[in-house]
Amino acid sequence: MVKVAYIFPGQGSQYVGMGRDLVAEFPAAMELFQKADAALGFSLSKICFEGPEEELKQTKNTQPAIFLQSLAVWNILNPRDASMTAGHSLGEYSALVAAGALSFEEGLRLVRLRGELMQKAGEENPGAMAAVVGLDAKIVGEVCCTAWKDGIVQAANFNSPGQIVISGSVSGVRKAMELGKERGAKLVKELVVSGAFHSPLMQSAKDGLKVALDKTEFRDASIPVYANVTARPVQKADEIRAMLFEQVTSPVRWEETIINMAADGASSFTEIGPGKVLQGLVKRIIPGASIAGFDTAANISAAGT
Repeated sequence: MVKVAYIFPGQGSQYVGMGRDLVAEFPAAMELFQKADAALGFSLSKICFEGPEEELKQTKNTQPAIFLQSLAVWNILNPRDASMTAGHSLGEYSALVAAGALSFEEGLRLVRLRGELMQKAGEENPGAMAAVVGLDAKIVGEVCCTAWKDGIVQAANFNSPGQIVISGSVSGVRKAMELGKERGAKLVKELVVSGAFHSPLMQSAKDGLKVALDKTEFRDASIPVYANVTARPVQKADEIRAMLFEQVTSPVRWEETIINMAADGASSFTEIGPGKVLQGLVKRIIPGASIAGFDTAANISAAGT
């Protein structure tokens, strides 16, 4: 039997106009977008459909927008063949709703708060992030350790072989960038971000989110959800809550997550939500894997749904 893994994108996949075609064509999407606007008390759908881009790019809006669009696609498809799920950073919340561990409304409230807290942490503790291409994880770890005396810096995303993102203070990240070049990185590029995500500079966001996580009702997931923090499957409600708390300041172990999903039988990976970032990463991690993605009304209709 083919095991299908459903994967959900994180911040950076957003675009102005996302979801507008879904709402025009599918009642299930219209219902969810209306539900989101009512729950949040402002028109998130308008920001998704019309922007402006600067407003959509604000972390407090980006996170609920991607979550909403991803779950709208999920509701339209209503897949019955999911064996496991995972999501990249923010996408883990979408994966948990898909696996029945969290209601849409609770998930939406959490991601809106998470986005607000992370944006505020970025304003209070300005940091930086950079992509490092062409070095293995061990060398990136050594580089970060050496650079730490200049400022906080650690690996934030292990995205695919030779593609790692580092995060921390401006001084720490820039020193690590310099050392990475010296160690033979093919490319080192500072990213345009509003904060040092998945680093200790997000501690205030982590503390703020804990209060909300503790008050949120989680259920055991109906299928395994692979956690960013461990790259391992979780299903128990208490463990899921703990993983979401740790995730804020911990690296996203995406490459390991996909490898572990494949080792546990996944031979097909389907990205649900805006963009194609995760499909590209899976291609590099598991060459030859069957890969699909659903984002727009056109590609949903083309699949005969």
